[in-house]
Amino acid sequence: MTQHADKVYSLARKSSQAASSPVAASWLRCMNVHKLSPDQKLSPARLTDQEFRDASERSQVMVEEARDELDRLFMMAGRSGHALLLTDGNGVVLDRRGTAGDEKDFRGVGLWSGTVWSEASVGTNGIGTALADQRAATVSRDQHFLSSNTGLSCTAAPIRDHTARISGVLDFSTCRDDANELTMTMLSHAVRDAALRIEGNLFRRAFPMARIVMVGSGYGALLAVDRDDIVLGATRGARQALGLDESRLAAGIPAADLLNEGEPTRSADLLEAERAALRRAISRNNGNMSRTAEALGISRATLHRKVKRLSIS
Repeated sequence: MTQHADKVYSLARKSSQAASSPVAASWLRCMNVHKLSPDQKLSPARLTDQEFRDASERSQVMVEEARDELDRLFMMAGRSGHALLLTDGNGVVLDRRGTAGDEKDFRGVGLWSGTVWSEASVGTNGIGTALADQRAATVSRDQHFLSSNTGLSCTAAPIRDHTARISGVLDFSTCRDDANELTMTMLSHAVRDAALRIEGNLFRRAFPMARIVMVGSGYGALLAVDRDDIVLGATRGARQALGLDESRLAAGIPAADLLNEGEPTRSADLLEAERAALRRAISRNNGNMSRTAEALGISRATLHRKVKRLSIS
C-alpha cells in the first residue's frame, strides 16, 4: 500500500502528467479538492434506507428505462465475475446485477445498492471519474486513488437525460485479479453502447408524441420533431453533430432547415414526406379540396399551390 501511495503522490504532483492523463488529473482532484489520502482505509459511503428510497424515487424513470438494458448486458458479459451497476448522477448505486457466487465479494468491496462511488467518497474510480470528467472512464487496479481499491477494475459510461445533462452512470466492475486490458476494452464498448441505448429510451419517453429523427448513422444522435417540423429536443450526439445548444433549440428551429445545413439531400426526403402527407389528407376527404384545406388549417389557394408544387395529380 505504501508503494502505491508513493506512486500517487509522485505522479499527481507532476503538472505534465495531470495535464495529459485523466487518471493523474483525478488523483490531483482527490488530493486538492476532496482532501483524500491514498493510504486512507475508506469504504464507499452507504445511504440509509430512507435516503436510498428517496434517491431511487428521484431517478425512477431512468431505472425503469435502463432495466431491460441491464438484463441484456448482464446476460452477455456479467456472468464472468463482474458486477453491473447503475448509479444516479451522484454516484449512488440504484440498481445492480451480479451472480450469487460473487455476492459476498461484491458486498465486501461496496459494489452494492445504496453505496456512493463518487470521487469525493472513494477517490478515483470508474463511476466517480466518469461523473467528474463527464465522459466514459476505465480505471484498472492501481489506477485507483485509494490503495484499498487497487484490487478493482471498472469501466463506466455516463447516461444523459433528454436535455443532455448527466443523470447517471452505467458501470461494469470486478475484483478478479485476472481482469486484463482486452476484457476491459470489450466491456467498455459494451457499456458505452448500452448507455446510449438507455439515453435513447429516456429521450423517446420525454417526447412521446414527437417524431424521432436519427441524425446520420449514430443511434445516439436523435432529434424530437413536432407535427409542424419544429425541433423540440436533441440528444447530446445530435447537439454535437449539428452544432445545437439550448438557445437554438429554444428558438424553435425547423428540422428541415437544420438537416439541410449538413445534408442537402434531405430536402428531397422532406418533399416526399410532405407529398405523402398531403395525398393522405386529400384521400381522407374523398378528393374534396375545400374540406382538405379546412382540415389542414390552410386556405384553398394555398392548398392548390402545394398540390401544383408537389405534382400531385
